[in-house]
Amino acid sequence: METKASGYKSNKYDFPTKKYCQTLDLKDDPKLIEEYIKRHSKEEHWPVIREGIREVGILEMEIYLFGNCLFMIVETPLDFDWDDAFSRLATLPKQAEWEEYMSVFQNAEKGASSSEKWQLMDRIFKLYE
Repeated sequence: METKASGYKSNKYDFPTKKYCQTLDLKDDPKLIEEYIKRHSKEEHWPVIREGIREVGILEMEIYLFGNCLFMIVETPLDFDWDDAFSRLATLPKQAEWEEYMSVFQNAEKGASSSEKWQLMDRIFKLYE
């Protein structure tokens, strides 16, 4: 079983990939955070949202939580265009509804799209080869 103490398995691909890292703060309310986690569970997720994420070219998306701070890692092929993909994602079925459904938990502007809520992060360190 994967845990934060044992680590999380990474996917391997037969082609080069790149990753993007993003952050978003949740409202600092334990009950809201618990519900946010529940809505991302296998039992409660919306399959159409996962399908849309894959449709725009995202290979893997992981969200980590520390306190009320979310950290997302998005893995893509090298030719992935972030702006194009997230513009397309915003137009897919149920995406706007999902964003609204999740917005009650997030410190973000009402009606904001995913790319407006989640902020890309700068990498400041890498264990260079």
